[in-house]
Amino acid sequence: MPPAWSAHGYALWGELRYPPDFPHFDYVNAQAPKGGELRLVSNLRVSTFDKYNPFTLRGNAPAYLSSLMFDSLLAGALDETGSAYGLLASDVALAPDRLSVTFRLRPQARFHNGQAVLAADVKHSFDTLMGPHTSPAYKTMLEDVAGLDVVDDHTVRFRFRKINRELPLTVGSLPVFSRAWGDEKDPKTGQRKSFDQVVTDIPIGSGPYKIGPVRFGKDITYVRDPAYWARDLPVRRGTANFDRITVKIYKDNTARLEALKAGEFDLMRFFSAGDWARRVNGKRFDSGELVKAEFTHRQPTGFQSYVLNTRRPPLDDIRVRQALGLALDYEWMNRQMFYSAYQRVQGLFGNTDCASNGLPGQAELALLAPWRGQLPPAVFGPAYRAPRTDGDDSLRGNLRRAQALLREAGWTVRDGALRNAQGEPMVFEYLDSQETGARVVAPWSRNLEKLGIELRFRPVDFALYQQRLRTFNFDITSLAYGGTHNPGTEYADLFGSQAASTEDSGNLAGVRSPAVDALVARLIGAGTRPDFLAACRALDRVIMHSHYLVPQWSSSTHRMVYNAWRLARPASMPPYATGEDWAIDTWWSKP
Repeated sequence: MPPAWSAHGYALWGELRYPPDFPHFDYVNAQAPKGGELRLVSNLRVSTFDKYNPFTLRGNAPAYLSSLMFDSLLAGALDETGSAYGLLASDVALAPDRLSVTFRLRPQARFHNGQAVLAADVKHSFDTLMGPHTSPAYKTMLEDVAGLDVVDDHTVRFRFRKINRELPLTVGSLPVFSRAWGDEKDPKTGQRKSFDQVVTDIPIGSGPYKIGPVRFGKDITYVRDPAYWARDLPVRRGTANFDRITVKIYKDNTARLEALKAGEFDLMRFFSAGDWARRVNGKRFDSGELVKAEFTHRQPTGFQSYVLNTRRPPLDDIRVRQALGLALDYEWMNRQMFYSAYQRVQGLFGNTDCASNGLPGQAELALLAPWRGQLPPAVFGPAYRAPRTDGDDSLRGNLRRAQALLREAGWTVRDGALRNAQGEPMVFEYLDSQETGARVVAPWSRNLEKLGIELRFRPVDFALYQQRLRTFNFDITSLAYGGTHNPGTEYADLFGSQAASTEDSGNLAGVRSPAVDALVARLIGAGTRPDFLAACRALDRVIMHSHYLVPQWSSSTHRMVYNAWRLARPASMPPYATGEDWAIDTWWSKP
């Protein structure tokens, strides 16, 4: 079935959930009052901010700036996947040959400076994001976009190099900003500043919030635009209810947790099972002011993993990578450290229809067969399942399997260490941006010691951590990859051969595989949902059985603490929401 399109939105497969005349999304309170303040806390990985431009490579922008200040042509709903509805665009038209999509801009759309949002601004935004000063992920995502034509002041047409069912959604989700942002001349050259020089210039977007009071190193406040042009559109009704959204910055996790208990901010999402089980308590919880709640979601599990940089020997040997994974005792960690709060990640597409199961089907085999000689034999057997240490399996048994793999790869224990034929010991550096990460990696490190492998923990500040990841200067690190129900061009950035040699790409593992490139191309270009699912599942098998990643763990709930005296919320969370985004978008302030 070809992608469906209608005047008011676009869906990858089948029908849109909401009809053309829908008044608002089902999960919002359309009568929610406007006013008050939402006080949030910044993610500790970004300890502060030094710029207002979220699209350039260097530096850190404030949390939530992009989503609050920049509108896009289309806006997604939190209760369906693979679809979006007109925001800046009033209608969407997919060409009969599916090689272009045309957006008609709403004439009432306005930037924060009062100027109309025009087709020339959409083109300027697209050209800038494709330029030399932004993340290469944009170039990868938009690789199949041949160009953008300004048809008239309120109409743009994106042309595609080939049929790609996802591209209308991809281009429809791009942020749109004014040509006037950063328009000042460089005093030295007399020319317009390059985009990487647009650092602390206040962004000119068309979103519901503007930048308000700022205290660098402490907090930033976004102020709701009372004249926001889209406040009565169906996709925006019942959203952006707070007059102010303040994001506070704390130096470490302990300070942040104590500030929550002291009532310094209103909402915090928890990722630490230990904090959630043992340290989320106090008088404000006893009084009912602070509420501890878990919200069940239907989001993909993602594939939070230890990433093995295969650009570096001996991680370029699949046997070594598999041995490292066998030394991770997840079941012990979940019992002893995580309060049995998590489930093991088993692949790229957990909790979605894309996940591989059992033996590959006929359609998957047809995609895999041409690459049989280049793929691990396990790809053609049962779907990947992470090693276990319970039931019929044990850590001792897994370590014996690891020893056999390492011997096969030419590594043996001599003089108290695992060494190769040249006598060099197997030593890896684990790179982290937080010293607290040592606690979680320690059990894995102890098990690796039993094999004669040394894993050194190396904490660095976040700026250096980012720089080292951008240049692939690491052995092993840990990343939380977000999942998706509709994988597309972003997987060329995560696992494509071209991205492997492109600095600042998402291909941290250094995957260079013609089979992976071919499967990513097939899932991007799939014309039917069955073809799409076959390509996803085949890709899942290849990546996981190649052991580029050591899978970690995921949660089926969002763990959140919120101030019930200050905040009100809809009765239930939409299934595909993240915790903070749901609150920012749809909650409101109590009088």
